Amino acid sequence: MSYRDTYEKWLNSPALSEAEKAELRAIAGDEKEIESRFFAPLDFGTAGLRGTMCVGLHQMNVHVIRHATQAFAEVILAEGPEAVKKGVAVCHDCRNHGREFAEEVCAVMAGNGIPTRIFDALRPTPEVSFAIREYGCIAGVNVTASHNPKEYNGYKVYWADGAQLPPHHADAIAKKMGELDIFDSIKRMDFAAAVKAGLVTIMGAETDEAFLSQVMEQATDKTVVAKVADKFKIVYTPFHGTGYKLIPEALKRLGMKHVICEPEQMVIDGNFPTVASPNPENPEGFAKSIALADKEGADFIMGSDPDADRVGLMVRGSDGKFIVLSGNQTGVLLLDYVIGAKKRMGTLPANAVALKSIVSTEMARKVCEMNGVTMYDTFTGFKFMAEKKNALEATGEGKVIFSFEESYGYMMGDYVRDKDAVTACMVAAEMAAWYYDRGMTLYDALLELYAKYGQFAEKTLNLVMPGLDGLQKMAQLMADLRAQPPVEIAGVAVREQKDYKDGSVHCVECGKDSKMELSGSNVLRYEMADGTSLIVRPSGTEPKVKVYILASGKDVADVNAKVEKYAAWAETLKR
Repeated sequence: MSYRDTYEKWLNSPALSEAEKAELRAIAGDEKEIESRFFAPLDFGTAGLRGTMCVGLHQMNVHVIRHATQAFAEVILAEGPEAVKKGVAVCHDCRNHGREFAEEVCAVMAGNGIPTRIFDALRPTPEVSFAIREYGCIAGVNVTASHNPKEYNGYKVYWADGAQLPPHHADAIAKKMGELDIFDSIKRMDFAAAVKAGLVTIMGAETDEAFLSQVMEQATDKTVVAKVADKFKIVYTPFHGTGYKLIPEALKRLGMKHVICEPEQMVIDGNFPTVASPNPENPEGFAKSIALADKEGADFIMGSDPDADRVGLMVRGSDGKFIVLSGNQTGVLLLDYVIGAKKRMGTLPANAVALKSIVSTEMARKVCEMNGVTMYDTFTGFKFMAEKKNALEATGEGKVIFSFEESYGYMMGDYVRDKDAVTACMVAAEMAAWYYDRGMTLYDALLELYAKYGQFAEKTLNLVMPGLDGLQKMAQLMADLRAQPPVEIAGVAVREQKDYKDGSVHCVECGKDSKMELSGSNVLRYEMADGTSLIVRPSGTEPKVKVYILASGKDVADVNAKVEKYAAWAETLKR
């Protein structure tokens, strides 16, 4: 069926409201817009769905939500009646249409006889992961587009362990979506009727309390917080999102007396009116928090993204001005602190393990090596970290104390299997208090770690490839790199070429081939003769190829020069 045929099918479907049909009629003369909305369905992957909110097949709207949920329901039904009885946990964040989409998930699940538990209002992403585990659900759905701009929404899907879907379940849902008609196949019960029938249970404060009690178990040294609580000040922003309630509460329970919340950004609003982007990776979003911190005399700022699974930190530098810590820097600070705090308290497991993604800083490995902790790499995505954690702990091979990836995601404890800004904020506050008691900011702490573990620097470049041909450009870039693997980059010899798709390793110098433990992901890695690692990876949720530069060297000038040199090479990959 052509995109034009699909457009006409939607325009004439009784499933669409008059308002939706009016929206489609308004683009009747815009062939390019029609094609962009109807050329293909959104791809369903291990991260679920993500797209802009408007009427169309390649968009996020109630019809796409119902279609995905019907497919997911059929995958759950295939697990058998015992699995079905466990039900599905449902959550949403602050985005426009979030509640509407979440209730549609419940309505379709109910139409298929599958019970759901839905929060009474928006909640952080880690809390749905917690709820799945806490209530023994078979699966979960979270309506969120994380840190994307306001036009976006998404559909994240979880399995019984509280982690995002493993590939085989994602493939099963994608296959079902291909088989099911987007309108005619939907089984649905009215949401209010489903509540009345007992097929929908509302979760509220009791789940928050159970979650927070687990979060507070991750506090290692409350005594140091008590020592500095009268003076130490924190500025916090939720960027109009779900962290507004539980993160300040967790900090209060930790013993922090001066948690100053940015008032305008404490207002829940899916339009994110005070920021160009609600992404804690972007320092410009912290402008209001910096002004507030300067006014209040605070040295520490933290901000969580709209679904509160990622956190960004800002600290005062040597000149007294605020600087943003990268996800890698925050990860290394937290890792070193957690290990040190557990050692001081005598709670570090003998078989302690830390996990990081393959694109995250190698400094973390050095921290682990020098502290007797084992470090494992996983593919990007906390579903892979959850899988590794489950495997290590099931066999007794290791106890995971900390997991992170460079994109501002951190996971601790046993009660969630996804990145968790609530816990990360609480532990980061304790860490900042510990250094404050020593007369240090977190910037001072970072310099201390570089002196101890060596100088490292990282940079991620996003090669954006938008438009209908963006996916083809991304695929062609990867194909070309595989067809002609580089033996030299920026005038430096490539020591090893690694392909995570098949797990192959080729030693350029000696010509020998070997295999890695990891395979099955469309990622290329080059180990350079100067010790730098270069990684090329297409994004799974956005039209861009990411190039990661992981450098180490003798001093700041050395590592910065390496980053600059390889960044120039990465720019040549743009198409």
